[in-house]
Amino acid sequence: MLITTEKLAQHLDDPEWIIFDTRHDLMDPARGPRVYAEGHIPGAYFMHVDHDLSGVKTGKNGRHPLPDIDALVAKLNCCGLAPARQVAIYDDMGGNWAMRLWWLLRWLGHDAVAVLDGQFPLWVKEGRPVTKDVPPPRAGSFVPRVRDGATVNARDVNVMRSAPGVKVIDARATERYEGRVEPIDPVAGHIPGTANRFWQKNLAADGRFKSPDVLRDEYAKLLGSVTPDQAVHLCGSGVTACHNIFAMELAGLAGSRLYPGSWSEWCADPSRPVAQGPQDNAN
Repeated sequence: MLITTEKLAQHLDDPEWIIFDTRHDLMDPARGPRVYAEGHIPGAYFMHVDHDLSGVKTGKNGRHPLPDIDALVAKLNCCGLAPARQVAIYDDMGGNWAMRLWWLLRWLGHDAVAVLDGQFPLWVKEGRPVTKDVPPPRAGSFVPRVRDGATVNARDVNVMRSAPGVKVIDARATERYEGRVEPIDPVAGHIPGTANRFWQKNLAADGRFKSPDVLRDEYAKLLGSVTPDQAVHLCGSGVTACHNIFAMELAGLAGSRLYPGSWSEWCADPSRPVAQGPQDNAN
């Protein structure tokens, strides 16, 4: 699931490996392509979170709805994706954006995918190669096999948020969860009955992931008696929630699900309940 900079460097010329750059900025969507053009890991293809890894927005389905499967698979196959090929993904924000593609690939049935630990900043800090060259298209042969049950919708969450034996976990920063600030969405707060686990808590001070043992202990405390397969993750738009899913799987707690629409979809319907303040009453 995680790959070190050292191991990735050993496979830069390996035709059975595919590297994706997913750097992005919510407030500046042009930043990703710009920094990619300024320099990226050799052989890396760029994937835009808004354009490649998300679908068409309706105003009611969140800021990053799941992408059209055929369009995404066509893009992946132009980068050489095939069942036996190893994928490595990175960004420059602790895996914030990389996890979207990690989750999508797993959802579509491609398990040979890893995220770079330490991301692009560590790669650069260690003096590893960077290029401006864009890799040519490659022929791929990936055929998706969508995993049923990996997602839930707003109706499901409305039931699950108060259901015993279920834990709905919001990956946004605590100040956003509590409704003290809201820089992106039109409504501040959170879904009543949900718990809060900011995705950055999955990382150590150096920007790399905490050990599986540490993560297992932290998530066990959060879940309590809830089994991993009864955990549901959300965030602002279904992106950073994948970071918590990844962390749980890294800790050996597999089977949790994603609410893709997340807060941005939930709050788009004024009939849905909204809470503010700490998670005292979280299920």
